[in-house]
Amino acid sequence: MNHDPFVRPHLGLVRKRSRRDIVRDGLIAAGSLATARRFIRPDNARAQDLATPVAVPGSAGEIGRPETVPIDYLIVIFLENRPFDHLYGLFPGANGLLTPGAEIPQTDADGIPYAALPSIVNSWANPPAIDTRFPADLPNKPFLIEDYVPLGDIDPSPTHRFYQHQLQVNGGRMDRYVVWSDTGGLPLGHFDTEQLPLYPYAREHTLCDNYFTGAWGGSMLNHIWLIAAMTPLWPGAPADQIAQPIVDSGGALIGLQRDGNVTPDGYCVNDVQPFYAPFQAGTAVEERMPPQLAPTVGDRLSDAGVSWAWYAGGWDDAVAGKPAPTFQFHHQPFSYFSRYGEGMPGRQHLLDETRFLSSVADGSLPAVSFIKPLGLFDEHAGYSAVESAESHAVELIEAVKTSPYWERSAIVVTYDDFGGWYDHVAPPPIDRWGPGGRVPAIIVSPWARKDYVDSTPYDHTSILKFIEWRWSLAPLATRDASAWSLLPAFDFAAQGTS
Repeated sequence: MNHDPFVRPHLGLVRKRSRRDIVRDGLIAAGSLATARRFIRPDNARAQDLATPVAVPGSAGEIGRPETVPIDYLIVIFLENRPFDHLYGLFPGANGLLTPGAEIPQTDADGIPYAALPSIVNSWANPPAIDTRFPADLPNKPFLIEDYVPLGDIDPSPTHRFYQHQLQVNGGRMDRYVVWSDTGGLPLGHFDTEQLPLYPYAREHTLCDNYFTGAWGGSMLNHIWLIAAMTPLWPGAPADQIAQPIVDSGGALIGLQRDGNVTPDGYCVNDVQPFYAPFQAGTAVEERMPPQLAPTVGDRLSDAGVSWAWYAGGWDDAVAGKPAPTFQFHHQPFSYFSRYGEGMPGRQHLLDETRFLSSVADGSLPAVSFIKPLGLFDEHAGYSAVESAESHAVELIEAVKTSPYWERSAIVVTYDDFGGWYDHVAPPPIDRWGPGGRVPAIIVSPWARKDYVDSTPYDHTSILKFIEWRWSLAPLATRDASAWSLLPAFDFAAQGTS
């Protein structure tokens, strides 16, 4: 992982009341919170009994046959490490921080609420240090980051790992984000939604407020879930890679004796280097995950003769052995699979992000495009600022909107994982691996519902489900086979506009 230690001091004055407080007070006065609806959390919430309900996807027949739907191009922009409340908690009409019960007090390891949030720590500094841009006595509730750090500056990155994430969620209570982090009270920070460069697209098109990551924890695992709906295997992993979770008599996770990247039964759940290049220089072969043999969505598309590509910022330089400082090797999921190693036919689908823009310009855009920006522009805290990263995503969206492809395109902008930040909605319990934290997903298309908040229960495998439905592909695994497709976000009966 690359750490970018530079930050700029914030010179503004601390405001007494946040914009969130002002907006909420106004809504209460107007009676608007009566419509804030669903997911009101009682103080004694038990486990995941109160998690988002898992609905059974209905038939797509009423929407139309795949070949008649006016979507011939799907573009997925996969950003980093920001949950829903953290970015869109103030979005009008969404299940965000203005929802009653959304401000859940954080507790220590004994279940006692903090009197005030612990001091915020930049854990990526060497050595870790108090981040003096933030006051030392923040109240124990969500706070606006822009009160202390501008949107264009880089904020510290909280812990976001497989076991810690589950311990933070604490059986659906959502009250241990601080105690299982390494950044003090930082996980309670959020942004002013209306200042986000992507906010106008969320307002004009469809914002999903019930979309979850594929799995608990961080980047590598969720990238693999995006393309393969599975957790990778590492049989015989080195002993120092094996975690030692603590479970109670009922099998519930209650602690962590030793952290690690691989479960005791051989599944790789945290970030490690891929077997195939490019990987972090100097990583021994025994420290790289063995090649995975499971099928991916790329395999399904290739077998069906459907064009596709994974576009990664900085890919060409990384392959040439001169990676950019913020190029993230573990953000390249196809590098973990045997069909995409050097010299394999699948390798031709792994391209530099610059090729995406040229393909839009020269008329060679594939049917399915995944875009992974370079770390500097992927919105990952610690080395990427929200403002510049989202502005980069806007450039990609506008390139499509101003092209002949637009009228038959759909763009999905979403985030790989929760990044260690607080969200008040518990993930729905589906299987051992997830889903993980709730993240934003914006559907931008002439055919997306306009000014619409979609509360359908989605996760990363819903993207797979949409691809499989649209191009008549077999599912990869149980999760994508039973997932909701993204179809409810569209209105194909309406004339595509804007």
